[in-house]
Amino acid sequence: MSKPMLSGIEVCVFDAYGTLFDVSSVARGARDALGERWQTLSDLWRSKQLQYTWLRGLAGHHADFWQVTGDALDFSLGTLGIEQPGLRERLMNLYLRIDAYPEVPAVLQRLQAAGLKTAILSNGSPAMLDAAVDSAGLRASLDAVLSVETVGVFKPHPSVYRLAGSHFAVAPENICFLSSNGWDAFSAKAFGFHVLWCNRFGQAPERIPALPDGEIGDLSALPAWLGIG
Repeated sequence: MSKPMLSGIEVCVFDAYGTLFDVSSVARGARDALGERWQTLSDLWRSKQLQYTWLRGLAGHHADFWQVTGDALDFSLGTLGIEQPGLRERLMNLYLRIDAYPEVPAVLQRLQAAGLKTAILSNGSPAMLDAAVDSAGLRASLDAVLSVETVGVFKPHPSVYRLAGSHFAVAPENICFLSSNGWDAFSAKAFGFHVLWCNRFGQAPERIPALPDGEIGDLSALPAWLGIG
């Protein structure tokens, strides 16, 4: 057993999209229809999806993540001039069967075997998250799937991060939060979690409070940080 770099952790909480689930797999699943434009659509769709969560949060115009995702897709298809009958419905349905990253199942099982609780904390609506978790076969490896719909505002609002501690009745410092989204990881650290930034895409650090405890390239590095590697 390796020496833990984070101690006192009782719960590991994961962002869903981009951290456990490969967002690019959605448009890639329709590359037969999109051709070489699948990556361009994927990147624009994801960027606009996040923008809409922040804009809705600031304006107080909340809608669930399914609507936000559809609105962002409509914007992206319109911007790129992509008009194909049935494509929108196909892409939205693919979001419900989004691929998990390869290391995810084994990591979650390793954490549970070590006696840690595991959870998702996501912008996703309950129906979206349930579909993704079941499609990826992760249900038995998660103790909770927490959605922002409980509080009616998207990340990085502090009330979202508060859901994890409330659900498990533990203090923020007993939670290790993981996200591939820099803005999410930095904001979760500012809230009070221990945070590992799963920087899958080699992004530059954010210039917002506060610095995560560490940075990993994928989730396979997590057990070693907790002394169970």
